[in-house]
Amino acid sequence: MTETQSTTLDDLDRRIIVATQSGLPLVPEPFAAIATQVGSTSEEVMRRFQRMLENGIIRRIGAVPNHYTLGFKGNGMTVWDIPDDKIGHYGKLIGNLDFVSHAYQRPRHQPEWNYNLFAMVHGKDRQEVEQKVEKIAELLGDDNRGHEILYSSRILKKTGLRLVSDK
Repeated sequence: MTETQSTTLDDLDRRIIVATQSGLPLVPEPFAAIATQVGSTSEEVMRRFQRMLENGIIRRIGAVPNHYTLGFKGNGMTVWDIPDDKIGHYGKLIGNLDFVSHAYQRPRHQPEWNYNLFAMVHGKDRQEVEQKVEKIAELLGDDNRGHEILYSSRILKKTGLRLVSDK
């Protein structure tokens, strides 16, 4: 298969994407439900998803919970100034904490913005978030050269891959 062929979406790919634009069905066997909807097999649907992942058509398949609905209303993006050579170690360590949904590196924009590690911390309220941030600060020790908490002011709509009609 050529590079162009491997990244081209056919009719079945498009039906799978349309069927999952609002998320995977909340059933015990979501790929089987999608397969029924698009007229295929669950094995073929999973194979198609894998190919789309490998070709960069989609980045990931994962759950995106609504933290507010779950009672976590004090959510804050924490930003940290840590040594660049330790970002991989600390990113994994912090990303594995049960109260952090994601952690990632971002470039600094000095002199205004010295932070290079971002981590989303979830809590029932801001006080709980601040307590959890202190735990992160303790983990970082002297490598914590500064941090801030940027609290969410609204929920951003999170959506997956969308197909736009040519018409």
